[in-house]
Amino acid sequence: MQVPEGAAAMAIDQVVAETEVMTTEAAAGDALLPVLLPIANGKAMADAANAVRSDEVRGLLAAIRRLAGIVEEETVALAAGQKIDFDEFSARKSRSMLEFVRLMRARMHLGGEVEITEEIQRLREKLERNRSILEMHYDAVREVAGIIVKAIKEAESDGTYTGRAAQDGK
Repeated sequence: MQVPEGAAAMAIDQVVAETEVMTTEAAAGDALLPVLLPIANGKAMADAANAVRSDEVRGLLAAIRRLAGIVEEETVALAAGQKIDFDEFSARKSRSMLEFVRLMRARMHLGGEVEITEEIQRLREKLERNRSILEMHYDAVREVAGIIVKAIKEAESDGTYTGRAAQDGK
């Protein structure tokens, strides 16, 4: 089947004219970019979902590990008897815990991931060790404070009332 020469030229001119109209219309109402939509059941969609899930898992694992690192740093400093800034550690742990909680809420579907479950378990163990050492330090501070309070009371007393009570008892 042959197409007359004039018909082919006319068809090309029509395509060019339509393209120019579309370009002009697009420019008038902002740029319209072509969009390729993946097939819903296609491999590209599955790969994209896995990549997003993988990024979510990595992000959540990073947040858990950051929190665990802060807790471990404080625990090691306490165990070594180093002077530490409790306010600074408390603020760092609070910020990191807030980040972790927000990520977990947003990505609850990742709770079943084995790697995340294992990291949370390790974090729990580090938190328990940290709590134990902090409790030991708190008890020591309370005991020292009690000794200081007793010493102050004894130093402030001039024996006036205790001596008089002893004299009245004779």
